[in-house]
Amino acid sequence: MPRIRVLKSVGGLNFSWRRGQVVDVDEATAAAWADGERAVLVEEPKAPARAEKATPRSRGGGRAKRPETRTEE
Repeated sequence: MPRIRVLKSVGGLNFSWRRGQVVDVDEATAAAWADGERAVLVEEPKAPARAEKATPRSRGGGRAKRPETRTEE
């Protein structure tokens, strides 16, 4: 389904688009509206070549245990 970016606000009986809004439309509607004056076609972003891996999380976390400093009497 093609997407268009609206350049001029427009409204009708069953729709209302504001300037800058990106809307999904059918092929015929995209061809009619994307004339460079009222709207333009939006190209789909390409998927990245490979996904980045998240860094592993530490399992221990927190502060190290304090050594025992009390002496028994």
